[in-house]
Amino acid sequence: MGEGLGEVLMLQLTVNEHITHQVDTHEGLLRLNGQQVQWDVRELPNGFISILHNGYSYTAIVEYIDIANKAIALNINGQIHTVVIKEPIDLLLSSMGLDMRSMHKAEPVKAPMPGMVLKILVQPGQQINKGDGLLILEAMKMENLLKAGSAATVKAIKVSPNTAVEKGTVLIELE
Repeated sequence: MGEGLGEVLMLQLTVNEHITHQVDTHEGLLRLNGQQVQWDVRELPNGFISILHNGYSYTAIVEYIDIANKAIALNINGQIHTVVIKEPIDLLLSSMGLDMRSMHKAEPVKAPMPGMVLKILVQPGQQINKGDGLLILEAMKMENLLKAGSAATVKAIKVSPNTAVEKGTVLIELE
């Protein structure tokens, strides 16, 4: 996690829609709400993410990434944490009453890890809302419910049940 910290980083992170943190760098060190933090984040070969923070170890799985809304949902030790990221430009535009997210198209749903598609829960043309279940992907003998990162319309289903997929495979196209 030490790479790229020579550059100035300033972000606002909102976790589960109600806890807000400021993340920045100071003299090359990562700070959370003004306090220096030491942590290590690594992607494991099985698609999981290992997080070491303050002497504690956590295992995370990416549930979904919504690039248009700058959001990510992580399953950390069995609990879902949705994090919305705002950069300085997002905060400035928001203070001016502008929202760049409305100008972005919906991003396709991709496999966050290799696995087997068990069930597809939506149909082409269906309107979906943020948090709606889209597809069940089995990975490492666990069923993972992939959810919508934002409101959209299902444009196309790119896979079928009982199909093996690799990490990054487009599963569902949205518009």
